[in-house]
Amino acid sequence: MRVVRALFSRRWWWVTLVVLALMGVLARLGVWQLDRLAQRRAANAQLTAALAAPPIPLNEAWADYATLAPADVPEDLANRDVTLMGVYDFDHQLVVKLQTLDGQPGVHLVTPLVLDNGAAVLIDRGWIPDAEYAAGQRFDSAAGPQAVAGYVALTETIRRRTAEAVVPTSPNDEVFRVDIAALQEEMPYALAPFYVKAAPTGDSALPAEIAKEIDLSEGPHLGYAIQWFIFSLGLGAGYVLFVNRSLRQEEAAAAPRPPAAA
Repeated sequence: MRVVRALFSRRWWWVTLVVLALMGVLARLGVWQLDRLAQRRAANAQLTAALAAPPIPLNEAWADYATLAPADVPEDLANRDVTLMGVYDFDHQLVVKLQTLDGQPGVHLVTPLVLDNGAAVLIDRGWIPDAEYAAGQRFDSAAGPQAVAGYVALTETIRRRTAEAVVPTSPNDEVFRVDIAALQEEMPYALAPFYVKAAPTGDSALPAEIAKEIDLSEGPHLGYAIQWFIFSLGLGAGYVLFVNRSLRQEEAAAAPRPPAAA
């Protein structure tokens, strides 16, 4: 009780408030990491469900998604396997810059696949090295109807968007992200509200398809949360011990000393 009274005494109250505020900040960081852990677990559950679900035949299921805005596509659709049939429109092919594969710089080729209903789905056909792109390689030999197997990727947006930074000004122009809403303005047909990444076929031909990123670990969030909570409690305990030791030292200094021996 003596230490508790001292913590809120005229001498120590302001230090106590500062310590309590810092403890609250540290504890809040721990809660934030627990929130991140919950988000990671939800994402893992979504990915697990997507991996177990059967492929969606997009040609038949087009009506289920045609009315959705890119921002309204449910997140649990990401990574779902799909199959579709159509004809590639290489005149409106896009090049996504600043893409790497195994540490090598390159680009992704994103080509509209026009379905038999006249709408199109953007297909990320894969990666090619910068040298191939600089040499003018278009990889547009896939003529006629093509059967494509892949998986859904959601539109990529940024909070602050300018048309000059995102929307291409001519066919085969360069972009830095697949922003469906922005790219729709430059396409002569309706686009699906998501795009599809072509699944790896197992051969070594370019463009190199990109496999799904499958990481079902929970990350370091639980360990970080425990660390922040320990820091918070440690700060409080250390402060109490410091005040208690200060009181003991003051009492020892104030205690009458025994008379010196003659």
